[in-house]
Amino acid sequence: MRLLRWFWPNTGTGWSSTIAPVHPKAEEVVATIAAAGGEAVAIKADVTVPKDVTAMVDEINQRWGGIDVLVHSALTPFAVTSFAELSWEQLGGKLDSELRAAFLTTKAVVPGMVSRGYGRLIYLSTGLSRHPRNGMITLGTAKAALDQFVRYVALELAPHGITANLAAATPMRRLVRPDEVAETVAFLASEDSSFTTGHYLPVNGGLAME
Repeated sequence: MRLLRWFWPNTGTGWSSTIAPVHPKAEEVVATIAAAGGEAVAIKADVTVPKDVTAMVDEINQRWGGIDVLVHSALTPFAVTSFAELSWEQLGGKLDSELRAAFLTTKAVVPGMVSRGYGRLIYLSTGLSRHPRNGMITLGTAKAALDQFVRYVALELAPHGITANLAAATPMRRLVRPDEVAETVAFLASEDSSFTTGHYLPVNGGLAME
């Protein structure tokens, strides 16, 4: 399996291959994958910049011949504020960066997936896109937009053998562990999820039931 995973800036785990900003945590992920017998590379890039995204995808294509799975876990900066104090620059800026990153990465990998008739697109969302919390209006609104974007992508790409889904982590009395999110992502990346697309899967221990 050829996996492309985006990190912003230093979270998550990788599998057979990964691409990430060059950061100590990214190098740790590369080392972990290599120790488990996989192959990995870490590349510094800004996933909101078209030429950076193109360069990264081109390198992966040259190294491994294509991308089967995209795990989009980019979390761009956002303001924690009330609506009363919120500016359009804060809200509009978060919406722009959130959707720009998802749009560019998806656009970059989908043509190859369509040509092979196979692909898995997985995006990390948040329970805040459906369940508001004080001060989190910018993140919650932007992730809600991402959720709907993914549903439209799922609808259009289903005939090409490509699935698109969301995993949404939200804490319940404790922080959700990375391995708990990773297990959900692993399912969505696997053959077992071939008939699952356009879905929002909460990973929250039952805090918010859909």
